[in-house]
Amino acid sequence: MEQNVRLQAIGRLTDLPESCQRELHRVIELTAGNTSTTLILALSYSGRLEIIDAAKSLLLAVKQGHLDEAMIDPDVFSKHLYTRYYPDPDLLIRTSGEMRISNFLLWQLSYTEIYVTKKLWPDFRKPDLLEAVEDYSKRQRRYGGLAEKV
Repeated sequence: MEQNVRLQAIGRLTDLPESCQRELHRVIELTAGNTSTTLILALSYSGRLEIIDAAKSLLLAVKQGHLDEAMIDPDVFSKHLYTRYYPDPDLLIRTSGEMRISNFLLWQLSYTEIYVTKKLWPDFRKPDLLEAVEDYSKRQRRYGGLAEKV
């Protein structure tokens, strides 16, 4: 609250113990009006299961007549993901030197720039973040297209 941070959460939140769900929802409601930063916790989260849950949600919408299957495209699919209210990430910072995304935001990372550092997460600090952002700022975003000729 002191930092004006709004808390959100994604994942299969109903898999959490009820006491955790109650406290999580309480804090989400408590911080709903905060505007400085949004912190999104991925709890009981799996990128593969998120895609399956989105597919099930689409199937249900079609079955109930709320959606025609011919309307399903990447934009419609994205609206059934846990992250439907948030933009896709521009930058993924992968700590610990691992060269994998570990089942994290599999759909959303399709055009995300990746920065890998050997620094472990508990040791990652503001100078490390600034280095990652500086590296990112030098990249040419193409979103799957070809580089512009100069």
